[in-house]
Amino acid sequence: MAAAAHDRTATGIAAAVSRRIRSGALPPGTRLPTVREVARELRVSPATVNQAWRALAATGAIVARGRAGTFVEDLPHLRQAPAVGRYQRLHPHSDNAFRIDLSRGTPDPALLPDLTAALRALHGDDRIDDLSATYLGDAVLPELEAAIRADWPARAERFTVLDGALDAVDRLLAAHVHLGDAVIVENPCFPPFLDLLARLAARPVPVDVDRAGLLPDRLAAALAAHTPVAVLLQPRAQNPTGASLTAQRVRQLADVLSDAAVIAGVTPMIIEDDHSAGITTAPLRSLATRLPARTVHIRSYSKSHGADLRLAAVGGPAAHLDPVLERRMLGPGWSSRLLQRVLLHMLTDDTARARITEARTRYRTRADALRKSLSRHDIHLPRGDGINLWFPVADENAALISLAAAGIKAAPGGPFEVTDHPHTDHLRLTIAALPTHEIDEVATQLATAATATPTYRRIRRP
Repeated sequence: MAAAAHDRTATGIAAAVSRRIRSGALPPGTRLPTVREVARELRVSPATVNQAWRALAATGAIVARGRAGTFVEDLPHLRQAPAVGRYQRLHPHSDNAFRIDLSRGTPDPALLPDLTAALRALHGDDRIDDLSATYLGDAVLPELEAAIRADWPARAERFTVLDGALDAVDRLLAAHVHLGDAVIVENPCFPPFLDLLARLAARPVPVDVDRAGLLPDRLAAALAAHTPVAVLLQPRAQNPTGASLTAQRVRQLADVLSDAAVIAGVTPMIIEDDHSAGITTAPLRSLATRLPARTVHIRSYSKSHGADLRLAAVGGPAAHLDPVLERRMLGPGWSSRLLQRVLLHMLTDDTARARITEARTRYRTRADALRKSLSRHDIHLPRGDGINLWFPVADENAALISLAAAGIKAAPGGPFEVTDHPHTDHLRLTIAALPTHEIDEVATQLATAATATPTYRRIRRP
C-alpha cells in the first residue's frame, strides 16, 4: 500500500488504491487493511485515510461490511451513477394524476402564515439595509437567537441557524461520522437520514420504536453490540409513526446511554430533529435536559412557517457544533439574515402565531377524524402526533394499487424501513391537506387497501 501511494494526501491515497483496483492488483473481494493500519504504514493521520476511504466508497470501489472489514467491491468500473436513494423512491418525479394525494409529507399550504405580510412589515426597516450590504456581523441575528432560546429545551453551549433540519443533520454527520461508523436510527426511519448515511458509507443500526420513541432495551443492546458514534432521532411527531418521547422515556433512554458510557465507554453524539415544531401537540421532551454535553437539538420551521424559509435553529455542545461552524465558513458562511428577520417577525407577530395555532388544531382534528372513521372499519390506529399516519397493510404494492384505482396516492412504507425484509408492510399517509368531506370515503378505500393481496404468491424472507 505504501509503495503505491507516493502522494500521501487523501486524494493521493484514494487515487493509488483506485489504480490498484482497476489494474486487478486488488481484485474484487479483497479485504483492505484497517484505517489505522494504513495510517501507520503511510505515516499519516487516520482522518486522512478515512477521507480517502469515503471517496472510494462513494464511487462504489469499496464497501464497508461492519466488523468484518472493508472490501474491494465487484466491478466498480461499471458503476456510472449512484443508486436511486430512498427519498427519490418516496417522491418520484412524475405527474400527479391523483385526486387525493396522501404521499407528500408536507403541510397544508393554506394553513401556513402569510409570508407576504412579514415582508410588508419589514419594508422600510433600516436594519434591512444594514443586513443586505455586509459580509460581516453575527451569523445569527441576536434578536432571533434570544427569541428562540427563550423556550429551548436546555442550555446550549453553541447556537446557530442552518438551512433547514436536513442541512443541519447532513453537516453534523459529515463532520463526525466516517466510513464504516455505526449510527443508531429509529426503525422505521425518515428516508433521507438513511440516504445521508449511505453517502458516508456509514452503518445504520435500527432500533425499534413504540408510541413513546426508541425502546430502551433495544437501544441498550445496540449500544453494546455496535459501539455507535451517533444516535439520530426525532423526539416528537416521528416521521412516519407519529411517536413522541415521554418524560419517562427520556429518563429511561438517558439512563441507558449513561450506563453505556460508564460500562463500555460508548458516548455517541445525540442528534434530535424536532422537524415539526410548532404544529405538534405533544410537549417537547429532549435528551438535552439530561445529557446536554452530548445532545445537539435541531428545531425546524419548515412545516410551521414555510419550507422556502429554509431555516432551522441548532443548539448543542461546542465539541459537536464548532467543526460544523468552521467548515461552513468556507462555504455559505451563514443563512440569509433577511430570511432570519422574516422568521423573527413571524415568531413575534400575533397574527402569524394565531395562524400556527389554528394549523396545529386543524391537523389534530383531521387526524382524529380519519382515525375515528377507520375505527368503524375495525382498523384502530394509535393516536400519534403531527401530520403523518403509519398505516399497516397486508401487502404494500397491492395496497398502493388498490388506492390508485380509487384516485388516492399514498407513500410506500418500504423506504422508511431500515431492514430489507420487515415483518409487516405499511403505508405512510399524510393527512395535512385531507379535505373534511373526503375523510369517510378515504377511510373506506384505506380499509379495502389494508387487506388487498397480490395476485402473485409472495414469500417473506426471515
